[in-house]
Amino acid sequence: MSTVQVPGAPVALGSARLLAGVTHGARADLATHRHRHGPQHHRTLEQLAAEAARVRLLGRGGAGFPVSTKLLAVPAGRRTQVVVNGSESEPASRKDRTLMTLAPHLVLDGALIVARALGTRHVTFAVHDQGAHASLRAALEERARLEPVRERVELHRRPARFVSGEIRAVLRGLDGGPAVPPSRRTLPSESGLHGAPTFASNVETFAQIALLVSLGLAEFGSVGSPEEPGTTLLTLVGDVRTPGVVEVPTDLPLDALLPGPGGPVLLGGYHGRWVRDVAGLSVARPGLKAAGLPLNAGVIARLPRAACALAEVVAVTRWLAAQSAGQCGPCLFGTAGLARDVEELFRGRAAPAVDARLLGLAGRGACAHPDGTTAFVATALDVLGEELAAHRRHGGCGRPYAAVLPLDGGGAR
Repeated sequence: MSTVQVPGAPVALGSARLLAGVTHGARADLATHRHRHGPQHHRTLEQLAAEAARVRLLGRGGAGFPVSTKLLAVPAGRRTQVVVNGSESEPASRKDRTLMTLAPHLVLDGALIVARALGTRHVTFAVHDQGAHASLRAALEERARLEPVRERVELHRRPARFVSGEIRAVLRGLDGGPAVPPSRRTLPSESGLHGAPTFASNVETFAQIALLVSLGLAEFGSVGSPEEPGTTLLTLVGDVRTPGVVEVPTDLPLDALLPGPGGPVLLGGYHGRWVRDVAGLSVARPGLKAAGLPLNAGVIARLPRAACALAEVVAVTRWLAAQSAGQCGPCLFGTAGLARDVEELFRGRAAPAVDARLLGLAGRGACAHPDGTTAFVATALDVLGEELAAHRRHGGCGRPYAAVLPLDGGGAR
């Protein structure tokens, strides 16, 4: 059997569903998975879409799009493709690789449920993490021996680059092209993998679909917020109660994840938004969206008061600029200019072009990267007013760069 590298043990705050039986950090093999989640059950496309609509199931990647709507937008048939996006190229996120490594059969069940509902045998996984890839490969070997499937399930290793995790970049890379988003914004449901209609979503979405089918409507909706029932996975970073991957009910107040007052909070990762505090906010995506805040891939990071928050922003903005897809001016030159501006502010110098640059980048890119970078920087500058003033007066705030926000490299100096 393939060697599987298991990440640190995740935590369930309340009901463990996605993480049922794996919170001690041990991988669930097929027999263990079946004991916990029962035999596979399948649905017609109409049944699956109706059940997803009843529980208001939203995608667990960046957009939080209704799963029922996405299912019904994909034409059923043998040519249709199902793509599981396990790229997770956000450095701060570990939830999807945790599922693939510890509960791979839950993800596989979800992918097969969708494939059979759509009348196709084509399932493709795009994964960059070595341990997650090994766990999925071992899961397919277990199924071949104990529970053969008729579908053709393919595993592909993909680059870990940030922009390569966007679904259009994933599909382009799987088709042999460069793993960057194309400028033409065609929906995968119209033309995706190999030019065929494609249902594509991230790993947790497929695991949620499997849970919905195994638990049933009543049990699935028995916890969480009425506007988005169930649980969800988060990756908590920095000054938080439980660093790492956690499963929480969707009605959990965000301040329950934080140990009292602290530094600024980043919601939604490196294409997310900074806020001063999270009072009155809960985990449910609809409520966050109404407040103008994305949960994206479920990253919540809080900086400790003892750390220089502006140094963290500089480090991530540099990193984001280096992740440019390099196929349009706003992405190639605009993000690099923005990184220089933020570093000037960090040095205590004026950056007179920063506001104009932020306005000029918004909505101008061929992909979402310039917009995401702009939101990250603009909300940081709004939240960090006092620290910016200290840097202007003294050339710094006196606090160190603590490297709280993880990167593939770089950092403030």
